[in-house]
Amino acid sequence: MRSSQSRREEIVRLARSSGLASVDELSAQFGVTPSTIRRDLGLLTSQGLIARTLGGAMALTPHPESSIHQRASEGYEAKRAIAKWAAQQVGSGETILLDAGTTVGAMGEFLSDVTDLTAFAAGLTALEALADADNVHVECIGGTLRHLSQGFVGPLAEAALERVTFDRGFLGADAVAADRGICEAALDQTRLKEIMMSRCGEVYILAHADKLGKRPFHAWAPIPPDAVLVTDTSATDDQLEPFERAGIGVVRVP
Repeated sequence: MRSSQSRREEIVRLARSSGLASVDELSAQFGVTPSTIRRDLGLLTSQGLIARTLGGAMALTPHPESSIHQRASEGYEAKRAIAKWAAQQVGSGETILLDAGTTVGAMGEFLSDVTDLTAFAAGLTALEALADADNVHVECIGGTLRHLSQGFVGPLAEAALERVTFDRGFLGADAVAADRGICEAALDQTRLKEIMMSRCGEVYILAHADKLGKRPFHAWAPIPPDAVLVTDTSATDDQLEPFERAGIGVVRVP
């Protein structure tokens, strides 16, 4: 059994890396009673290392959100493989929605041969990727630009989405957890993703393996049970089993 000090150090690490730690989860993980965990959290809070929440604790400083430029090189080959597979699902004459993000943006390279395609872009990555695709009719949802993610959010973006429906929607994510959904840094992002998913006939969530099961932030968009998670082959069975159990389709792209 680990010492009290090492357990508390691990609790702080988990709060900082995952964003949120619950009493029940920590109790099960460390094999101690919930009252022991509550005492740990009380001590760590008094030391200024964490902040208490209802039922758990969180880091005092928010998990840093990386910029779109920093994320561009992360999992590059996996993202391209996922993007190519996703683009192959698009049929002639369809109207699709492309979310912000590097993986969804990479789809633009593989859509140039789809005939009579209309693509609505929710971020600059998709717009740039389709800028020279003369055969694709491109619409931009507009709204407020988040510079870090280079995606559009806010009431104007939401109003635009509520005026149209899509055959397919391809969404990105900062992280994805089967029990909570898509995780993002801000509530306006998750609100927009909820509207996106409600307007799409088929929903695909594109996320390489490193994003699965993570909880870096506190804003969530629930995933509809008929959605499909598209990831890469480095994703383990343990990572994917919660999604399959929740009825979410899973595709592993080699």
